[in-house]
Amino acid sequence: MTLQEQNQTRWQNCHVPADKGPAFAAVANRLTSPVAKARYQSVEKLTGVPWWFIAVVHEREASQNWNTQLGQGDPLSRKSIHVPKGRGPFSTWEEGAVDALVNCPPHASKNTDWSPGGALTMLEKYNGLGYANKGLPSPYVWAGTDQYSKGKYVADGVYDPDAVDSQLGCAGLLKFMNVFKPTVSGAGPIIVAGGTAVGYSYWSTFEAHWILYSLGLIAVAIIVETLIYKYRNRKTNNVG
Repeated sequence: MTLQEQNQTRWQNCHVPADKGPAFAAVANRLTSPVAKARYQSVEKLTGVPWWFIAVVHEREASQNWNTQLGQGDPLSRKSIHVPKGRGPFSTWEEGAVDALVNCPPHASKNTDWSPGGALTMLEKYNGLGYANKGLPSPYVWAGTDQYSKGKYVADGVYDPDAVDSQLGCAGLLKFMNVFKPTVSGAGPIIVAGGTAVGYSYWSTFEAHWILYSLGLIAVAIIVETLIYKYRNRKTNNVG
């Protein structure tokens, strides 16, 4: 099974524990705010990389700090000292973001598979394939969901099997951002509480069935109008 297939399966099976739901929702709302989304979309136009991919990388690398480089979270104002090293300085966040996505490995601008499996694999490559080489889910992608419990690289090349990544992973953020339309298997955000999976995206459900809802409302309106007409007609006939 390829890494893309593994990540696709994990995505379909991924649930968010109830105690993590509010944190994911809060960050997702911040990443999708109109001002932030407009900045991410401006970089999408220059690179072809989806804005939501850029948003979750920005969160993981720098907690959405606009004064940092997208590539590794180092300050915009000087050359980076973390991988990718020697980038910058940049005059704007957008300039640094374009450089990271176009000129630096894994060259996200060249990716053509933006399905859940493809996008999550590109995110994993962005952070490094050390976890994949161990056959483990990457916390960069899965932290905060039921697909990850522990294990983390605490320094370059230093893996601690008991360390826990406290940051929210990209997959959970993408679910709460409703990037991929829900499927029968539950691609939308799912919160697990007391062992029961509960759907979270009511708006997505409405979007998927708006025609049926509209027809139902029209039918109810016709029935109400008919009843009112009959009631008024009965009163008129009884007068005199």
